[in-house]
Amino acid sequence: MRLKRRNFAWLTVLGAAVAVAVLAGTTPIVSATLIGLYGLAAVATLIDFKPERLIDRSRSSLTTMRMTTEAREAVERARRRGGFSDDGPTLLDIGLITAQSNREGMVMRRTRSVSLDDDGVRPFITLHVQPQQADQTVRIRFEIIDGSGATQYVHEMRAYLRDGEMNILADHQLPLAENAALQSGDWDLRVSIDGRLIGAHMFTLAPSLNNRFRRTGAPAASQNSGNTPATRHEGDRLTLPDNNQASEEPLSLEDLLRSRSNRNN
Repeated sequence: MRLKRRNFAWLTVLGAAVAVAVLAGTTPIVSATLIGLYGLAAVATLIDFKPERLIDRSRSSLTTMRMTTEAREAVERARRRGGFSDDGPTLLDIGLITAQSNREGMVMRRTRSVSLDDDGVRPFITLHVQPQQADQTVRIRFEIIDGSGATQYVHEMRAYLRDGEMNILADHQLPLAENAALQSGDWDLRVSIDGRLIGAHMFTLAPSLNNRFRRTGAPAASQNSGNTPATRHEGDRLTLPDNNQASEEPLSLEDLLRSRSNRNN
């Protein structure tokens, strides 16, 4: 709501006419009616009330409640960097998907602690698109920066926005295994839409197990020292024992995020 100051003049004239009528000796009922009508006219004229704006704000508030902790943190970091704007789609989620080959095949998991034992890592985001923001193609840019500030990964892709929730996974991954150019430490994932930073996500890159054993001087050993393979949870993946059971790993980003949400619930 905002005041329409351009209507002050004629309201002043109308108010003077009502005052003259009241002071002329009209009955109390007529005077009260004139004053009431003048008040309604003043409110309707001076205040620019747009109910659709209230509806949009209510929808925006409900959407904000669906943001993950990672998304809230990433949005706040982007806002502190001065590149964030509230005009675009809402960032509901942001993170990394790692891939690793084992005896069951390719295992995908969502994590905030990436290891050089993984084959590779791909960033993803989840957006909520308002109807007025839909039906357009945008340029999404993913950047991964290491602890020294060097850019180790840049990927740009076109995405057609549709109304509602969208999961967007980068088409290419950053190779991790046997990549001697990568140093462990705290890294950054930055995501931009049409050149506007929407999220800055911090994560950790850990050295491989061989490097860890080499630093301590201990011989590399199997992660499972017992004779019976164990079933264990690691982040958002389930590692199954080596038997005839079929792998229950989700094969798509939507399934992976859905399984994580179900476990959180």
